[in-house]
Amino acid sequence: MKNLYALGLQQVQQELTTLQNPGFYWITSQRQEDARLLLRQVVSHQQVATLVSADEKPQSLLTPDPASGPVRIPLFSLPANKAGLQRLESDFARILNSRSGLVLFYSNAALWSKLSPDELTDWVKRMRRLLIKKQITLLLITSGTSILHLRNHLQRYFRQLDGVAHLEFQQDSWQYRINWWYSADKLLADRAIRFSCKDNQFIAANEAEQNTPLSLNDENQFLAQEAVLEGAPPLSSQWQLFSDNEGVFSRAQQANAATVIFNLAHNQDINTLAGMVHSLRRSRGNALKIVVREISTSLRYSDERLLLACGVTAIVPTAASLSRFLTTLEGIQGQQFTRHVPSNLAGLMQALQPLQQKGLLPLENFCAAVQQLMSNTLLPENDKGLMVALRPVPQLKPEQILTLCKPRRFGDLVTLVNERIYLFLSSCRFNDLDIALKSIFSLPHDELFSNRVVWFEDNQILSEVHKIRQLTPVAQREAPMVTMQVAQTHQTPDETLRRAQTPQPITLNVDGDRR
Repeated sequence: MKNLYALGLQQVQQELTTLQNPGFYWITSQRQEDARLLLRQVVSHQQVATLVSADEKPQSLLTPDPASGPVRIPLFSLPANKAGLQRLESDFARILNSRSGLVLFYSNAALWSKLSPDELTDWVKRMRRLLIKKQITLLLITSGTSILHLRNHLQRYFRQLDGVAHLEFQQDSWQYRINWWYSADKLLADRAIRFSCKDNQFIAANEAEQNTPLSLNDENQFLAQEAVLEGAPPLSSQWQLFSDNEGVFSRAQQANAATVIFNLAHNQDINTLAGMVHSLRRSRGNALKIVVREISTSLRYSDERLLLACGVTAIVPTAASLSRFLTTLEGIQGQQFTRHVPSNLAGLMQALQPLQQKGLLPLENFCAAVQQLMSNTLLPENDKGLMVALRPVPQLKPEQILTLCKPRRFGDLVTLVNERIYLFLSSCRFNDLDIALKSIFSLPHDELFSNRVVWFEDNQILSEVHKIRQLTPVAQREAPMVTMQVAQTHQTPDETLRRAQTPQPITLNVDGDRR
């Protein structure tokens, strides 16, 4: 068996960039621009190649032109539907042969959701049999926001796929995660390579162990803000207490593997604390254990995510007792921090914190803001927030209910669509929905709405945004929102609701009926 093709990734060991013939490989990427860049890089390192696209015109995928590569590339378009996928094997059998070179198939992740798990399994098995019979190497490159669902399914095809990998953008670099890769007689698995991009080429970053300390002689030291011990004195000579977080931060700048404990008492301190954590993690390395203990505050989900992305090892919630806090400290001893922390703190904070908008928006602005958040690759798939459609009770008009709607968090957006109120709650989980609605509406939401519909997966939310955009006239989408002036009716919405639900006496004009 002879290896004929290469991915063209720079400064990566040959076994991880070689594609055998025949061969069947699949690379996924959440961002479309990363997948396109990878495709052009692969093409530029081939002598003969064939390109098939089911997402857009194949000519556009090669724009700008690869730096090198074949003079002539056969281009094919595939209908982006289930029937097109199921016919692909017969199309390949009719058109391709061993002289077609490396065959690249570019598609969107949404296309594969049209196949059931059993249909996908059957498709993969049939395609592999064809590739072996025709002596063809096929590389699938798939992108899209719903890529996680497909990636989970690919894990079961170890016997059919010769290689599976994922390219993930991490703000200042890319992580290339190899599930497994087979070339010739070598099988490599569970590898992670960090890439930078130079001249439209992915290049492996020559990362030495990030700030690995020369000595770990302080690994048993604890540097803590004094409030985290709830007034208790230092627990041993290994503990140093400081009056504020700034003192902890200053001392931790000379630490190598100590446990550094910050106190968080107010939500407005999040950004300052994130800056301290980020600076320590980038400058002092991965052996440092950084802990945040909440004191009389409750971290929002998005704030927890920001602190973890900046390099926190553990967050201890307010409800945890002192003994549970100390048990947590014991559990993290000897651990190394393994996640990548981007160098650009401002960009990290902007990406991970909620949208800097809140409250009532015109439909067009509402949809644009939701789509912007859904496209953020630094936020986890299917965990970016909730979209909720609420239908008012018959006694109330939507405009009246809007006067009771007071979103307080950035990222909580409201709009009005066809007599229904739409909410988008950023970084809100399904089990917290009732708590969020109680906070947003000044009256019990169960009395204001007759029913509600909730979407929580990324593709569900994007589909609903597209639907309400299509069903709403352009003039209405762009019109500024004007809420009803309740004063004109001389009744507040709660008075209207109570009046509608309370029986009213009616006096019959009996004399008037005798005519």
